[in-house]
Amino acid sequence: MVKLIGSNKIKTAVFISGAGSNFKNLVQFSFLNKSPIKICLLVSNDKRAKGLNFADKYKIKKKIYDFNNMKKSESLILKQLKIDKISLICLAGFMKMLSPNFIKRFKGIILNIHPSLLPKYKGLNTHERVLKNKEKYSGCTVHYVSSRLDSGKIILQEKVKILKKDTSSSLKKRILKREHLLYRKAINKLFFSL
Repeated sequence: MVKLIGSNKIKTAVFISGAGSNFKNLVQFSFLNKSPIKICLLVSNDKRAKGLNFADKYKIKKKIYDFNNMKKSESLILKQLKIDKISLICLAGFMKMLSPNFIKRFKGIILNIHPSLLPKYKGLNTHERVLKNKEKYSGCTVHYVSSRLDSGKIILQEKVKILKKDTSSSLKKRILKREHLLYRKAINKLFFSL
């Protein structure tokens, strides 16, 4: 299912919609000798996504699809993934849900990182909801993508203690730092145990 390339690195595409800090983190991770991935493609649904600048900086091919016509966009993405021989997709702040048809037709693995301890707090505005409910802990989760929102099998999670002074902004920043480490760990766990 997963195609290996020279020096056994897995051809990877990252999907983003915004700032791209997880994308930047995955690119830096991919440069390490011990990393199992090589990032060959960046996909975004927003031409203003700041993360696109990292693709230019690291000379990674980038493609933008507007998703106004989801079926057409997904069909074009699937063709591009085939051209680039992509075996792994990492969703990193990608704000569109992939259709069951896309998930079925893609022959590799699709991962996502979510800023909560799934199955709690699926979807958007995670940090605000966590604070509103006066939770003691939040965190982040790397999971397989399934056709149901944030419901695929969990690979790894990390807990983050909520501080009394936390705002949604401060909590987001602290969890984002953990996300960067967790995504790397989850990819290593996945591919070094295959």
